[in-house]
Amino acid sequence: MDVDARQHFAALAQAVAQNRDQIAFAELFDFFAPRLKSFLMRQNAGVAEAEEVVQEVMVILWQKAHLYNPQKSSLSTWLFRIARNRRIDVARRRRTGELDVHEPLLLPTAPPAPDDLIENDDREQIVRTALTKLPPEQMTLIKMAFFFGQSHSEISAATGLPLGTVKSRIRLAFGRLRTLLEEGGVDGVC
Repeated sequence: MDVDARQHFAALAQAVAQNRDQIAFAELFDFFAPRLKSFLMRQNAGVAEAEEVVQEVMVILWQKAHLYNPQKSSLSTWLFRIARNRRIDVARRRRTGELDVHEPLLLPTAPPAPDDLIENDDREQIVRTALTKLPPEQMTLIKMAFFFGQSHSEISAATGLPLGTVKSRIRLAFGRLRTLLEEGGVDGVC
C-alpha cells in the first residue's frame, strides 16, 4: 500500500471517528472487509467464522475509530491486528467450550450413606425444634429470609419494618438459635 493510500485511509478513519461519516465508513468497509476475510480464511477460519470476525472488526472500527493512531501504524495494520486477536479469542472460546467428561464437578455425587441420612434427619429435627423456641417476630423474619429467600430489603418492604430492625432481629435470632443448639449439644449446626 503506497503512502497516498495509507493517508487516504487514515483520513477516512478520522472522518468516522470525528463525524460518524457513513460514506467514509462504507469505503473502508468495501476495501478492508474482503481482505480481512481472505486473511482469516488463510488462518484456517471457516467462511462463517471469518465473516463473523470481519463484522466484529468493522463494528470496532465504527465504534472505536478514535483509538486509531496513524502515527503508530497504518489503518490496515491496526485492523488486521484486531482481526488476528479476535480470531484468537474465537479459537480460545471454542477450546474452552468443550466439556471434559472426567471433570470431577460433572460426575454424579455418591448417594449419602444411611448413617448420614439419619444424622441429617436428626439434625433437621433439632433445628426445627430450636426454631419453634424463637420469638414470633424473629421466626417470621428467619422464614422470610431463609425459607423464602427474600433479601433484607425485601423483608423490610414486606413487613414495613426499618431495614436496620430487620437486620438486627435476624442477627438476634441467629444468636438465640446458636445458644439453643449449643445447649442441646448440637455443635456445627448454626
